[in-house]
Amino acid sequence: QAQVVESGGGLVQVGGSLRLSCTASGLLLDDPAMGWFRQAPGKEREGVACITRGGVDPYYTDSVKGRFTISRDNAKDTVYLQMNNLNPGDTGMYFCAAGQYAYCLASWSSGSGFLSWGQGTQVTVSS
Repeated sequence: QAQVVESGGGLVQVGGSLRLSCTASGLLLDDPAMGWFRQAPGKEREGVACITRGGVDPYYTDSVKGRFTISRDNAKDTVYLQMNNLNPGDTGMYFCAAGQYAYCLASWSSGSGFLSWGQGTQVTVSS
């Protein structure tokens, strides 16, 4: 049974940093594309970043480019999201998801191509 577990969320001040971790197990596909998503209260879920099996040329939503970095350690079945220069707009529940392919679909940010989702970890940025 697939299991995706996020960790690393918390409360941070504006301009601060956090690193989220996501560990996946029991997946049908070895080292699939992995994605980070977030949802703020009253808003729809949005894709934050997606990384392919090889970890080359990850994808980011425009609002986090230059501030967030997604990476992975396939030997540890773990994906990371390093978040720097955080602002209140980054507040939300962050979810990790494992894909059904080794690559990110063109529509990855909508959640397309992701089969297994974690329960989320809360990130709160205070001003």
